[in-house]
Amino acid sequence: MTDTDNVIHAFTADQVKELTGLSNHQLRYWDNTGFFSPKLAHEIRRAPFSRIYSFRDVVGLRVISILRKSHQIPLQTLRKVAKELKKHDSAPWSGLKLYVVGKEVHFREPRTGQMREALSGQYVEKILLQNIIDDVKEASRKLMQRKPEQIGRIERHRFVAHNAWTLAGTRVPTKAIREFHDAGYSIKQIIAEYPNLTVRDIEAALEHEEALAESA
Repeated sequence: MTDTDNVIHAFTADQVKELTGLSNHQLRYWDNTGFFSPKLAHEIRRAPFSRIYSFRDVVGLRVISILRKSHQIPLQTLRKVAKELKKHDSAPWSGLKLYVVGKEVHFREPRTGQMREALSGQYVEKILLQNIIDDVKEASRKLMQRKPEQIGRIERHRFVAHNAWTLAGTRVPTKAIREFHDAGYSIKQIIAEYPNLTVRDIEAALEHEEALAESA
């Protein structure tokens, strides 16, 4: 079992863009051409948020981004490399330890343990996959953190919680906060149910629900 098997996350294309430095156009093009498709993608790609990426997808895309930008390996070469690597791992960019020399990608063959180049056979510098995994973990943790200006703010989006009013930066409906409050929960107890919320969030949610009730 690899380190990536213990992480459960789902990322939108916009989040993947921020975590990998790749553009939405690249992600869409690679998906459409079969070079790299998200594991959690909806069958109908035109649907909103239909491209959902797993944590292993993000690690793999980060590796590809490094190979292209830092080592300037052409996409056509990476396509050929991917075809060979997939013979050894279904998710090779995050499942195999890769090495680079010049613009050639090498890997350690799982069956034999021997180092080999996917296309020519030369030995290379090791890409530290664990460092990339750790970087993605830290970057994704920061990405999920709420911004200071979101604290105590109410908003709603069409594709979040069925367009219900929620606390900014979360999927927590203000209605849920009111229901806990009506059930006798204190602010401290509500925060225990939603640890990422603050006192300001709870107060804002209750004020918002009260305003909605008065205007009904």
